[in-house]
Amino acid sequence: MKILYGVQATGNGHISRARAMGKYLAAAGVQTDYLFSGRPADQLFDMQQFGQYQVKRGLTFVTQAGKVNYWQTFWQASVRTLQQDIKALDLSSYDLVLTDFEPITAHAARLQHKRSIAFGHQYAFLHNIPMEHATPMTRLVFKHFAPAQYQLGLHWHHFNQPILPPIIDEEPHDVAQNEQQVLVYLPFEDQNQVVSMLKPLTDYQFCVYGPGLSKATLGHIHTHPLALKPFKADLASCSYVLSNAGFELISEALQLKKRIMVKPLQGQMEQQSNALALQQLRLAMRSDTLNSNIVANWLGSQSSQQFVHYPNVAKAICDWLLADTPTDVATLSKQLWQ
Repeated sequence: MKILYGVQATGNGHISRARAMGKYLAAAGVQTDYLFSGRPADQLFDMQQFGQYQVKRGLTFVTQAGKVNYWQTFWQASVRTLQQDIKALDLSSYDLVLTDFEPITAHAARLQHKRSIAFGHQYAFLHNIPMEHATPMTRLVFKHFAPAQYQLGLHWHHFNQPILPPIIDEEPHDVAQNEQQVLVYLPFEDQNQVVSMLKPLTDYQFCVYGPGLSKATLGHIHTHPLALKPFKADLASCSYVLSNAGFELISEALQLKKRIMVKPLQGQMEQQSNALALQQLRLAMRSDTLNSNIVANWLGSQSSQQFVHYPNVAKAICDWLLADTPTDVATLSKQLWQ
């Protein structure tokens, strides 16, 4: 079997899922080519696993200081380039197209009548799940941005819907957990403001990852550029995770039983809905603003938090894809949530 796998590269979570899926596709002997869109090629990192991948412009939201900038998003979008890339993509040599909310591969598959399967957190929003600031427009975006013949939504709970648990790129780290260590990943915030906010909190060690940061130690604050292995190691050894409300990092932190606080990206319905779901499930604390006092109160809080454990969804999906007679999505969902 030969597969073209499209990945929305605006966030590292989509790429993390592709890492997990890619391992099992390769182990099964599937020839897989990758196409990434939504981020310039020079901003991608640690991509050796994906071989000779393609990078296209695609579509993405522009963010500034923790908010979606719709004006800049509009001006930087190139619908004409997107349409050209969709029409130019030749799928004749592929048996299947996979898409993780990547629009070029999804729409090319539909135009060329190629079998297609989509999976990702965004497809969960096609079901009755907790949502905040949902509008008819957001529903249209989730439905038509990157459609496929089969769509597998992922979430932290099933909410009595035919959706799957998270795909988690797990790597074994036999390290002791540091009770005072905090992993901080707030890529949509001003990184200088993040560091300033953490300076008074000297009882904790902060490992801060973000765009534009260099590797440095500022007393109890350790800044890092974006890099896969150091990030995974610090995630394994920390006790706390402070982040925006993206899906994949929170999924990995939940699997590792970390205490979590999220600050959802303002104006981004998906992150605000994620924060709402985490509140309802008692899986994390939420704050729509951040300052030193808020972070200190969270770190010192003794409030209870639910803990979860998810199955190996990446392997299950790969097995499902390659089965001679795959079950329906609802049956797959029930099997995984058991």
